[in-house]
Amino acid sequence: MSDYDYDIGILGGGAAGLTIASGAAQLGAKTLLVEKERELGGDCLHYGCVPSKTLIKTAHVYHLMKNAGIFGLPQTEIPPVDYREVVERIRSVISIIQKHDSEERFCGLGVKVEFGDPTFTDEHSIKLNGNSYTAKNWVIATGSSPAIPPIEGIDKTPYITNKEIFYLECLPSSLIVLGAGPIAIEMAQAFCRLGSKVTVVQRSGQILSKEDREMADDLMRVLETEGVTFHLYTSVQSVRDTGNAKEVVVKIRDGAIKTMKAEQTLVAMGRSPNLEGLGLADIGVEFSRKGISVDNRLRTTQKHIYAAGDVTGAYQFTHAAGYEGGIVISNAIFHLPRKVDYTFLPWCTYTDPELASIGMNEKRAKDENIRYSVWTEEFKDNDRSLAEGEKIGKIKMILDEKGKPLGVQILGPRAGELLGEWVAVLNGKVKLSTLASAVHPYPTLGEINKRLAGTFFSPKIFSDRVKKGLKFFFHLKGRACYNREVL
Repeated sequence: MSDYDYDIGILGGGAAGLTIASGAAQLGAKTLLVEKERELGGDCLHYGCVPSKTLIKTAHVYHLMKNAGIFGLPQTEIPPVDYREVVERIRSVISIIQKHDSEERFCGLGVKVEFGDPTFTDEHSIKLNGNSYTAKNWVIATGSSPAIPPIEGIDKTPYITNKEIFYLECLPSSLIVLGAGPIAIEMAQAFCRLGSKVTVVQRSGQILSKEDREMADDLMRVLETEGVTFHLYTSVQSVRDTGNAKEVVVKIRDGAIKTMKAEQTLVAMGRSPNLEGLGLADIGVEFSRKGISVDNRLRTTQKHIYAAGDVTGAYQFTHAAGYEGGIVISNAIFHLPRKVDYTFLPWCTYTDPELASIGMNEKRAKDENIRYSVWTEEFKDNDRSLAEGEKIGKIKMILDEKGKPLGVQILGPRAGELLGEWVAVLNGKVKLSTLASAVHPYPTLGEINKRLAGTFFSPKIFSDRVKKGLKFFFHLKGRACYNREVL
């Protein structure tokens, strides 16, 4: 048996890498963690989830301040945003979480942490900062970076991505967003609320193209009422720096050419896996521009080398990376053949209202030729939602022919939190009747979940057949009141 320096080596200190390093070390494996940046935490902590949700909260509070009159409060003049103060708050939140993702903490768990750019020299060895490190098993969890499309002039025109937008010196007076995925739409609404004039350019005819079409369109209308301008079926032809502004030339649906200008341009048109310099081709690890090829146990074409997180190109969410980290630990440390199952993986876009999803939506069910039925409840019929001034949105449940849930989508206040109940129901194979009969506190937004399940059973419970049976056996007398519509 070969004598390796480490039982397991991990490239990447983001969500997947940290999950694996922590678990492996605490289970007794000699663990090496390599991170190319100066600090652990990955894209999520420094350029993604944490700064974006911090910014979104700030924008939400500012939006409420500007609309205090809706809640019966005095409407006052609100001064413009000092973006430097917003950035300072973002940095403070990151610094608090950074302590949890620090080298010191992981060293305390037993993990050896090294910083630098690693390269595989063979299938069990890497070269890092002039030194060689070997491991019995390796995990590639190097994450992803913003994909920069081959647009004419983009190499000569300054632009921003999620790596710069949270650390700008000042709030841009105007912002053109290229793309309409989660990052693009979240930032479009947040910067519009903070005071920027925002324009979104999208190639297809729908924002958030993987989401339910009806709900994505409803969300777009909300953003439009707040001031965001959308150009759908629009392709970017070129970009140019005029000195005073960034110029974006686009082709709209009818073929006409249009020129737009803004102070800043945000490129949010997908992600690219961080694979450069790793030397994967030299050690027989297959990959493409989308990411590393893995099987359902997250093994690469070298079975002792695993890949997890954004670098696989599968589901680019922090919680997916954490889940995949657990799969790797099961296979690499416990040697238990555990497979990934994304059937009921949840996700959420943190706009206001939020758009959350788990399982199939109508679009995917149609694509797979599945016969389904749709059941909905609207937030305007939820008492807590009305009390909080939230009237927009709905919850939609997709059932197969046998009444088995295929998926749930929620557009509404705190949709991501409300989806948690469906995570338990769907992954735990809980019957809809159990949810329908469960007692929820009143008034809560969560009642909408119970009511949706109840809506499915109502036609059966209150059918004419049931009424006739009860009347026959128990001599019920029927209606006590008739209005004009019934008559």
